[in-house]
Amino acid sequence: MAAGAALGVQRATTAQAATAPGLDDPAKKEIAMKLVSSAENSSLDWKAQYKYIEDIGDGRGYTAGIIGFCSGTGDMLDLVTLYADREPGNVLARYLPALREVNGTDSHSGLDPDFPGDWRRAARDTAFQKCQDDERDRVYFDPAVAQGKTDGLRALGQFCYYDALVMHGDGGDPTSFRNIRKRALRTAEPPARDGDETAYLNAFLDARVWAMKQEEAHSDTTRVDTEQRVFLRRGNLDLNTPLDWKVYGDSYHIG
Repeated sequence: MAAGAALGVQRATTAQAATAPGLDDPAKKEIAMKLVSSAENSSLDWKAQYKYIEDIGDGRGYTAGIIGFCSGTGDMLDLVTLYADREPGNVLARYLPALREVNGTDSHSGLDPDFPGDWRRAARDTAFQKCQDDERDRVYFDPAVAQGKTDGLRALGQFCYYDALVMHGDGGDPTSFRNIRKRALRTAEPPARDGDETAYLNAFLDARVWAMKQEEAHSDTTRVDTEQRVFLRRGNLDLNTPLDWKVYGDSYHIG
């Protein structure tokens, strides 16, 4: 009877996940953008980050925009290509050959000295802002939400997936999102497989911390320890406001 009751609770939780607002609910998505911005840019004003660009010394070349598109990882190339397709002759189009050359490296060859300034100029164009939004959704946000829903996770779990995709990408290396998820599945099952949601998310965050510690540039795990785990410990699986958390020692609040 006890096992049957537990299974009933798990199925009820899975049903609740199916009816609760997901991270793609507009209000939840706004929260997600602010949470990522607090970690990536030390600000809740994520829309101010369209113009952001710098080399943070992580081996990925320039990091820029609302989601940290990188000249060394291909997503910046895809973004600028989309912008050139939509707005031919824009201020960034001339950098496409250089972006193809530096892809996979941390090189600035063909980009310096004018690329950062031209990026900031482009960021004033609403068409470029829309390109950033669309590429963020296509590459990171939509896949994270889709996988989270497939796994029976509610908004917090979908956000945990999204934040991991933003930082680690979804390639074949051991620290990619798909392999973080596989590592978690070795020790816990998600709600869609009749697992406990909290136990599974703890396993996922454990795997995420392991992945972050494999790379010095990502070894500060506070975006997990004092953000995502705080919400999880409070049982806030739907990512409801108010939210209070810290990243890199800075405190944030969404009312």
